[in-house]
Amino acid sequence: MERLPFIDAHMHLWDLDRIDYPWLKPPFDDAGPNGSVAAIASTYLPADYRAEGANWNIIGAVHVEAGANPVQSVNETDWLHEMADETGLPTVLVAHAALNHPSLDAMLAVHASWPRVRGIRHIVNWHPDPNRTYTPADLTQDPVWRAGFARLADHGLSFDFQAYPGQFAGVADLFAANTGVPVIINHAGMGVDGAQEWRTAMALLAQLDHVSVKLSGLGFVWRTPDEGAMRERIVELVELFGTDRVMLASDFPTDRLFGDFDATLARMDAALSHLSDTERRAIFAGNANRIYRMGVEL
Repeated sequence: MERLPFIDAHMHLWDLDRIDYPWLKPPFDDAGPNGSVAAIASTYLPADYRAEGANWNIIGAVHVEAGANPVQSVNETDWLHEMADETGLPTVLVAHAALNHPSLDAMLAVHASWPRVRGIRHIVNWHPDPNRTYTPADLTQDPVWRAGFARLADHGLSFDFQAYPGQFAGVADLFAANTGVPVIINHAGMGVDGAQEWRTAMALLAQLDHVSVKLSGLGFVWRTPDEGAMRERIVELVELFGTDRVMLASDFPTDRLFGDFDATLARMDAALSHLSDTERRAIFAGNANRIYRMGVEL
């Protein structure tokens, strides 16, 4: 079977001897939104990624900030450019900046000065369940954070939005008022509280033409894969956003917590099998190439 050209819209690299990643340090346990991360708590470089993805026609990749100590976010960007120059991966980067940081403009200017940086991610998953939440409060309702989001446009940066569906209604007005900031929803919307809340939240943001979504991270909802439910959500996302605002992504090595590379990608590939060749090519590569301004020859 032909393997379509694949631009991975969300992947990670880390060198634990060079950059501090607090979430990848012991002790490890099953509490928290990811469960134990012991299985992925080792250095992961482009050669490791290429080996896991060897059965797929990877022609580019978007590296998304990997939870480094915030004081090292610029160091991470520097290191990733070094890796890219040496190995060809990653193609472009989404860097970290806290949108409520008092020196945000200076931080954004530094990140935006790097040639491969396309956007910013500031994880804002808030949930009333302490085993689900990433943050002690919902930052999306903080006026300082909201003002920081609006600053992204001045630096030509997009925003990777990782949150829970219960937060989506609270940011819809912010996103609608800032159409100059492309928004990319991470991990299929992370619908941990059931299909109906997820569906309503995704439909709300799908109305905004500058919002797109990545097919990845379904293991955050079903740590033991539920093939039928996963397929249903993927099909619904394509129906909601259209085939020009959906991107395929591995989220490796994080998603290895829930399955190997081939099984993860094959599951999503199968859920897209009803689409035309042109539509599948857009989801596999074309949309990421356009949305992240990658310039990869397809």
